[in-house]
Amino acid sequence: MHRQSCSILCSLVFALGSAVAANGYAQAQAPGRSERVAALLPEIDKLYADLAAKEHLPGLVYGVVLDGKLVHVRALGLADVGSKIPATNSTEFRIASMTKSFVALAALKLRDAGKLRLEDPVADYLPELRRLQLPTTDSPALTIRQLMTMTTGLPEDNPWGDRQMAISSARIEQLVGGGLSFSNAPGVGFEYSNLGYIMLGKVVSKASGMRFQDYVTREVLRPLGMNNTRWEYTQAAPGKLALGYRWDRDHWELEPILPDGDGAAMGGLITTSDDFARYIAFHLDAWPARSDPERGPLRRASVREMHQPHAFESLAGKATMLDGKTPNPRMHSYGYGLEWIGDSRGVVISGHGGGLPGFGSQYYFAPDHGVGVFAFSNLRYGPVYGPTAKVLVTLVERADLGPAPVAVSPILATRQLQVAQLLQSWDASLGSAITADNFFLDRSREDWIVHAREKLEPIGKITSVGPVKAENGLRGSFPLHGERGTVTVKFTLTPERDPKVQELKLTPVKP
Repeated sequence: MHRQSCSILCSLVFALGSAVAANGYAQAQAPGRSERVAALLPEIDKLYADLAAKEHLPGLVYGVVLDGKLVHVRALGLADVGSKIPATNSTEFRIASMTKSFVALAALKLRDAGKLRLEDPVADYLPELRRLQLPTTDSPALTIRQLMTMTTGLPEDNPWGDRQMAISSARIEQLVGGGLSFSNAPGVGFEYSNLGYIMLGKVVSKASGMRFQDYVTREVLRPLGMNNTRWEYTQAAPGKLALGYRWDRDHWELEPILPDGDGAAMGGLITTSDDFARYIAFHLDAWPARSDPERGPLRRASVREMHQPHAFESLAGKATMLDGKTPNPRMHSYGYGLEWIGDSRGVVISGHGGGLPGFGSQYYFAPDHGVGVFAFSNLRYGPVYGPTAKVLVTLVERADLGPAPVAVSPILATRQLQVAQLLQSWDASLGSAITADNFFLDRSREDWIVHAREKLEPIGKITSVGPVKAENGLRGSFPLHGERGTVTVKFTLTPERDPKVQELKLTPVKP
């Protein structure tokens, strides 16, 4: 079940669409985001239309989620070539390895409920593993976390794994119990393993007391309103299922659709554009961390945990911006059923690709920017991966979508005004009240007065104090405007219950 890494970075799309869940990110956004995205839509639509023609995609559906809403969705080509049934927004596509994050989410939900621990040995749930011979005598026992992060030491198994979806639980037990081959010792590094996620599905089944498909459906899909997402293709409504194809010389050949089975945790889900937009909105809604009531099937903190880099994959040191010239190195890692990609500008995206005989799919979302994009095709490993990444990058770079500003905490706002007053007066009682015990030990009060005078005198009389820009709840900066210039004041507070100023930096703003 191929998880395709993007070679560019990522992105989004927009127009009018159906509402999804409200997004915490949207509450702090500047106006005009939708309009800036809309201006790029013709270019994005052309990119996908050209891709469909060049790669002989029978059908293609793609969409963009912005601030919790599906704002743009398009369907091209055919869902069923033989019957000439067009692909539509409601066509059901198998999304292959995009399924993996749903199973990882289910494991986290069980973790949060106290039904399992991520450090538990997998053999506690799959007794057939108890006799497993590991590759070295010092290998640690396989854990649930290693299954989720693909650090089991099992080899990359895409061609073989793609054919294991319909495997039975009895056959999995026989396969695992008969011994496995490892490319590395467990816990050493990342290697993409469909078998690992097949085993994770069995862990979810054992811990939940039901088939993992039923647990994911009951605890994740239905609470999110994903009512047209399913595991078994025969349950799709007539005319709604996208049939899978391969391009053979000059025509499409129908690929057999794999039935649901006990190996489906690695890539069996079938969904629609509207349903999947809800899923992306759910992930985006986990950001930023806040005190709002929980609304999702999984706690926001656990969703954010999924998005973190847990296993290093690779470093793209020669990567560039969209112009192909400006250097922009980035790091690829794996989270829980999701890729994590961070670039040199601080832009972070998550997502996952999927490929099976008959299908190719991809989704990416940028949590700090409140946007996500997805694409489904019904061609064998349909190459939507890089283009979908390019769409996301296009919107992040050219639509000015963020990142969302960090909210200014009450203590940061209070200390800002006090710091501004201290810099102009050096009142001893004020300094004693707001600074930490290290502050005047690291630099004496007398030296601070001299240092501040050297920085502030060139800008003349202070005329105004600008707004504070928060880096986090205890660090920020603000401008002090004078008659002849501006000085930026950056300050950091301590972790005490009553946070005090522990560090202060004054930087003149060059004209």
